[in-house]
Amino acid sequence: MAMFACSEARLQGGGCFGSRPSCSSSARGKAASGSSVAHALCRMAAQPLLRILCLAGFRQSERGFREKTGALRKALRGRAELVCLSGPHPVVDAAGSEGARPDSGPCPPEEQPQGWWFSEQEADVFLALEEPTACRGLEEALETVAQALNKLGPFDGILGFSQGAALAALVCALGQGGDPRFPLPRFVILVSGFCPRGLGLMEPIMQGPLSLPSLHVFGDTDGVIPSQESMQLCSRFDGAVTLTHSGGHFIPAAAPQRQAYLKFLDQFAD
Repeated sequence: MAMFACSEARLQGGGCFGSRPSCSSSARGKAASGSSVAHALCRMAAQPLLRILCLAGFRQSERGFREKTGALRKALRGRAELVCLSGPHPVVDAAGSEGARPDSGPCPPEEQPQGWWFSEQEADVFLALEEPTACRGLEEALETVAQALNKLGPFDGILGFSQGAALAALVCALGQGGDPRFPLPRFVILVSGFCPRGLGLMEPIMQGPLSLPSLHVFGDTDGVIPSQESMQLCSRFDGAVTLTHSGGHFIPAAAPQRQAYLKFLDQFAD
């Protein structure tokens, strides 16, 4: 299993483009820097943006998830376009989540927490680490993703966070198994992912291995989805790449992680 080293990237020195022997080292450095920046901007402008469908976690609205992915969106500016999608089911029971605390108060309709499916028949709860009594609403969740792929696509990749990552993995497994609703993406990025439980959900994934490039991102101190769960999901993909961080249950986008995302996505640049 490959692992990206989480270390700060260092700029490498280079020659001074168009410099004369008499120019100062400072001037040479500025000229080289300017040329490098211009070259990078031209290269980025020539490359079409990768389009990535992003599946929100449990109890996240589409607008809220877009805000939560703001740092990642900024990190991937000029390289990828993120299209956010939340689950189809309103979550009206504030007590049940993947481990998050209830909201502090009511929210406007556009901020209504949503979920992909529930793990109990009568309550709007989802417990990722327990064997569910039901997978209520899962077919509607799959249809929501299928419609997004059909109407908003094409997409180069799928990114999923938490429950959205489990759903993304299931979508890829169904696509690899021949489900026409889910053409295989070029890649998948799974953040705080886990193998979905219940009613045969694990079978398509555990029959694997899934043969598409994958990046698995998870935190060492994630108290909602332990790293062991993410590693189990990672093991179902051929040639999986992992990116770990020291934090918890969120999508990291600091400088070290930015370099890892870009390194992974560079292989899909046209």
